[in-house]
Amino acid sequence: MAKFDKLQVLAKIAEAPMVPVFYHKDAEVAKAVVKACYDGGVRAFEFTNRGDFAHEIFAEVIKFAAKECPEMAIGVGSIVEPAAASLYIQQGACFVVGPLFNPEVAKVCNRRLVPYTPGCGTVSEIGFAQELGCDLCKVFPGDVLGPKFVKGLLAPMPWSKLMVTGGVEPTEENLKGWFAAGVYCVGMGSKLFPKDKVAAGDWQYVTDKCREALDTIAKLKA
Repeated sequence: MAKFDKLQVLAKIAEAPMVPVFYHKDAEVAKAVVKACYDGGVRAFEFTNRGDFAHEIFAEVIKFAAKECPEMAIGVGSIVEPAAASLYIQQGACFVVGPLFNPEVAKVCNRRLVPYTPGCGTVSEIGFAQELGCDLCKVFPGDVLGPKFVKGLLAPMPWSKLMVTGGVEPTEENLKGWFAAGVYCVGMGSKLFPKDKVAAGDWQYVTDKCREALDTIAKLKA
């Protein structure tokens, strides 16, 4: 069962509007990354379902986070079908994210009051997702659609809460473009976790980058 419900998860993301997106086949590395992000102020973390036995790694990570990162909402990403959503929800996923929109996943998540953030690339997709209870929709791929898409969509649909993933970097110039356009939050992957830093176990780098990104976002939103 999810540790935090839909309202709590959305509140956490609003408070710290940068969601790290990460996967590693080594559970100990994944745990270290989660803790590093938590120490940097992150309160919602997306573990992606991208490798063999990823759900087994997730089970270890979410148990670790419950003890070491008590205010962190751990969610799962790269979900494209309802069976996978059910599996991760059973393991305690607090939110579900996908690269595409699948109405059947929305049903599974809504039944348990778990937020579902589907990847959408058109205004119509986002509208349809909202009709099925998706409070937060993912603009994906962000580097293809760009901030102008976000700004253009919000003009006629200002109630929309949008997360952008893909092409997001922890720099003031990049973040300013997205938040000026009106995104609710951003998802960030490889730019937070350079391969050489992960290989070296430089978790302080990850903590510092998270804190830097969140400080920049706070300044931009102010």
